[in-house]
Amino acid sequence: MASGKDVAIGADLQMRLTPAGHLLGACSITVRNAEHSVLFSGDVGRTDDLLMPPPQVPDSADVLLVESTYGNRLHPDEDVQQRLGDIIRRTIARGGTVLLPTFAVGRAQALMLILQRLRQAGEIPTDLPIYLDSPMAQEATRIYLAHRKLLRLPAAESRTLCDHVTAVVTPKDSEKLVRQRWPSVILSASGMATGGRVLYHLASLAPHPRNSIVFPGFQVPGSRGAKLVDGARDVKIHGQYVAVKAAVHHLEGFSGHADANGLLQWMRRLAQPPQQVYVVHGDADAADALRIRIDEELGWKVRVAPHGATVPV
Repeated sequence: MASGKDVAIGADLQMRLTPAGHLLGACSITVRNAEHSVLFSGDVGRTDDLLMPPPQVPDSADVLLVESTYGNRLHPDEDVQQRLGDIIRRTIARGGTVLLPTFAVGRAQALMLILQRLRQAGEIPTDLPIYLDSPMAQEATRIYLAHRKLLRLPAAESRTLCDHVTAVVTPKDSEKLVRQRWPSVILSASGMATGGRVLYHLASLAPHPRNSIVFPGFQVPGSRGAKLVDGARDVKIHGQYVAVKAAVHHLEGFSGHADANGLLQWMRRLAQPPQQVYVVHGDADAADALRIRIDEELGWKVRVAPHGATVPV
């Protein structure tokens, strides 16, 4: 569906999509009729995302529903490429493997880009095996490359995104990869280690100090990834507790979400203030922190939307 154009979705309703920069195809949605309009921010991307152009400005609306994933946080001022390169070099020097639990859409492709840049710069060995063990991430990569004109990447980099990356397709090949013991980099879903093939790699690699587990991006409190980032020394996988002796790292700067300042910046760009803002899609602390900033810095009428609430117009 083309962005920036009104599309009829009912007898008296129109919808307009505006690219939000978070992932390929991610959009804010404005729904309006003759009397009222509602803007759903969706996940708002970063102005400095590795893959996606900055979020575009939607039309103003009477009511705004804004996400708050990073409503109480700012992205750290860190060079994620430099830090990941350092982790990989130190890990392979001790004979270990680096496991990157990754979201299949967006983050896997961004990580592949960083790995290619590290290879091209000679900051990691050019013959270091890199595996993409996620059928969904493989399919998402094909879609990203098919729509490379929508990305902010130079054509040369998009053409080399998959160079020297081995796609692990079948479950049998994934099982073989789990059993291997030579230094490598493995990207596998899911990004918070809540399910998928990454769990088998995690169970195999976590007990050994030579390995590293690197979580790129946000980890929901209570998830397996969040527990590991918070220092858990054992983790339950497939009904059994696995000791965690591998080095665990968190690349917070790798998130594809706008941080609190980015969300405020996105809202300031609206042509007119909404009559009411509802803060949604965030942990309680993050949502309330963003509510306070909207109230104090923008002066807009705002509240955190209770789960399941019905709001009269």
